[in-house]
Parts: sequence; structure tokens; C-alpha cells
Amino acid sequence: MFFNKKYFSLIIFFFQILAADASIKIDVINKLKQTENINFDFIQKINEKIEKGNCTIFYPKKIFCEYFDKKGKILVSNGKSLVIKVKNSGAYYLYPLERTPLNLVLDKEFLINKIEQLDASQEDKNIIRFQIIENNKKINIFFDKKTKNLNGWEITDIYQNKNLTTISNILENQILNKKLFLLPKRTD
Repeated sequence: MFFNKKYFSLIIFFFQILAADASIKIDVINKLKQTENINFDFIQKINEKIEKGNCTIFYPKKIFCEYFDKKGKILVSNGKSLVIKVKNSGAYYLYPLERTPLNLVLDKEFLINKIEQLDASQEDKNIIRFQIIENNKKINIFFDKKTKNLNGWEITDIYQNKNLTTISNILENQILNKKLFLLPKRTD
């Protein structure tokens, strides 16, 4: 016989892995397609600094985050611009969203298109990772293996800092006040 049992078993095992990977990918894509918005708590590690807060993403490309710090920091994107405002210091930073890596993380259609082309890798028994390289930038997007929910991302920010964001306590497709995504005004 051309194939012995050992090789046949190995081939069957290989195809089972490919089928499982395809199934995970399809499930993640379907979950993203069904998601209009998500609210979550986050832990963000930028270099060695850790920040915590709560965010709401409203696809496409809108986000509102409040940081749990004494400074009163918020981050808001209206889909075109991104503002970081620190209430207690008066600091106000305005960026074109398209110049930030968050632009891609907040673009559900971009994520779906990229995931369709990529292979998933398993970070641990609970996390699935897709690594996207776009415009010479690497973005790691993490999903929960069981629920297929977005679980976080790792990017390099506009200041070349490594930024790892993990999310928890996810609520999907909530009724939102669209005014949440209006850019805050600068107050001096």
C-alpha cells in the first residue's frame, strides 16, 4: 500500500487542524458582522505604564473611552478625528484618525477582510490572535476562543510606544446615545 497508517493518520490530523482553523475564522467573522457596538472595561499597558477605564466602540470607527484616573482623561473618535482630552490639566490633543493605528482597529470591514485572508494562531487556550501587517505596521487583534468576542489588541501608537489593550466585561449591541461620539471642545 502506498500510504501506511501512520502517514494516513498524520494527513487526517492535518486536515482536522485546517478545518478547525477555518471554523474559528468563520465564527470570528460572523461575530464581527453581527456586532454594531460594544462596551467594555479595559486595561491598557503602554511600555510599563498601566491605565484602566471603560470604552464604547460604535462601528465604523467611533470610540469613546473614560479613563479611571484622577486626571479625568477621555479619548473620543467621531470616525474622522481622534481627541485625547485631560480635563483636570486642560491638555487637548487632536489627531486625524487615519494617522493612528486605532483607525484600523475600529474599522470592522477592514478587520473582516484581513481576517478572511489570515490564519489564526492560538496565544493560549482561551485567546485567538490574528496578526495584521498594514502600511509597515503590525497589529495583533485578539479574540476570545469560546465567545469569539474581541478580546483586545496590540499596536504601536503614534509616539512609537507599544500599546497592549485587553478588554473584559463586554456588552454588545446596546442602545447608544450618538452624542457620546461628538468631539469634546477645547477649554483653556
